[in-house]
Amino acid sequence: MMPTRSSSGRNNFIGEDNRWTDALPICKESGIGSSSNCIYREDGLRQLEHEYEDQSFHFKCDDKTSMYGIFDGHDGYEVAKYALDTIAAEVLLNQLEDKISDEDVKTVLKNAFNAVERNYNASIDDKLAEKASLQMEIPENLTPYEAYQRNPRAVDRLNAINTELSCGSSAVVALIHLNRLYVANVGDSRALLCRTDQDGVLRVIQLSQDHVLLNEDEILRLNTLGIPRERIMKGFRLGSQEHTRCLGHYLVKGGYVEFEELACACSEPVIADPEITGGIPIESCHRFLILMSSGLYRSLEEATGTDYVNKDLVQMIVEQFRIQSTLTGVAQAVVDKVVRIHHDFYMNRTISDRVAVSKREDITLLIRNFNFPLPNARSPSCSNDIFMNNADAEKLGTSSSTSDSHHDTYDTNDSETNGSNRKSAILSSGRILPYVDFRPYYENVETAKLEGSLPEDIDFF
Repeated sequence: MMPTRSSSGRNNFIGEDNRWTDALPICKESGIGSSSNCIYREDGLRQLEHEYEDQSFHFKCDDKTSMYGIFDGHDGYEVAKYALDTIAAEVLLNQLEDKISDEDVKTVLKNAFNAVERNYNASIDDKLAEKASLQMEIPENLTPYEAYQRNPRAVDRLNAINTELSCGSSAVVALIHLNRLYVANVGDSRALLCRTDQDGVLRVIQLSQDHVLLNEDEILRLNTLGIPRERIMKGFRLGSQEHTRCLGHYLVKGGYVEFEELACACSEPVIADPEITGGIPIESCHRFLILMSSGLYRSLEEATGTDYVNKDLVQMIVEQFRIQSTLTGVAQAVVDKVVRIHHDFYMNRTISDRVAVSKREDITLLIRNFNFPLPNARSPSCSNDIFMNNADAEKLGTSSSTSDSHHDTYDTNDSETNGSNRKSAILSSGRILPYVDFRPYYENVETAKLEGSLPEDIDFF
């Protein structure tokens, strides 16, 4: 039984030292890999550009409900951290009781995103009041240089506050409730669902939307607010950032009129309303779910120039499923491979060309397995219950198909997969074979029993 708001208390999930989410069990059918941001030095070594800003969780509340999320912080980690601490509580604390229809669950998710945004804005009231007070100390109609000469303390503090108010976060959250999958997102973190079609070919569907200025739907939304398309596309940025939807970024939301390209909007152009997909009934054809921050796919796009980055990442994940023994190992191995590819790309560039690829952002990859084989798993909790038949296993071993859009798919032949080994690792019932052959043990017991040499103080049967 999940706790309720009244039994837990709201302060229990907001406090740094006593968060409600700390008591939630980790989902053992999932794993997370990550890598911190870096700037490349000329000698090839790396150094942090800023603090690690990504946040993530993977909870299994009970047999009916589990929840997963990645929060990709920008210009600081405070909003991502706040969302991590609060959004699960907004969804799970008594909100899903009696929620059966897809529309009801989607409403819970939308309300959760809006509550996080609203409560975060309330938490920065003191900063907004201090900003207003500092602005009153600085005379109007002064150039930035003149203002600093008159009151350097106020200008420095005002700049620091503006930096804090520019902090924001993308967010992608997956909720599995009553065996149905829902995905909500703002910003450019992605969710991909991998499934096999009727021919056993592995395909991927992107369940999230990239809320950036390459999204035609978002450009149309901004245009209806009174922002001309040519002004939107001029610098590919909205104020101080590039996302059309996000959490936080108060400076470009509440203060949008201070930005020339946004001042003509009739209401806030950057919003926190998520786009929500679902519910998708989880079936035997669904293999695994991927959540990732933009640092992962953007690093691979930058280093390889691929037009099918989702497909390429899924292929890497499938390869690691064959090798690794845990889902965390799968996720981390893929992250490490992308990090190496990006670093090698930088090192192979000429000195003059390195500037454009001299750094990369934080990376987080979360994998939730449904029934994809993990043949080297050390325990059943790592491998999950596999309910594919032998024919499915053979097809997964010979071909895969992935997509970078919601509907299009791209087939690719994966002839290197050892399909026969995978088939032999699965029984007709769909369960993974035991990792240890106990037949010699039982044969020795029978022999010792016939010879009368079994220890008397041990009951073997």
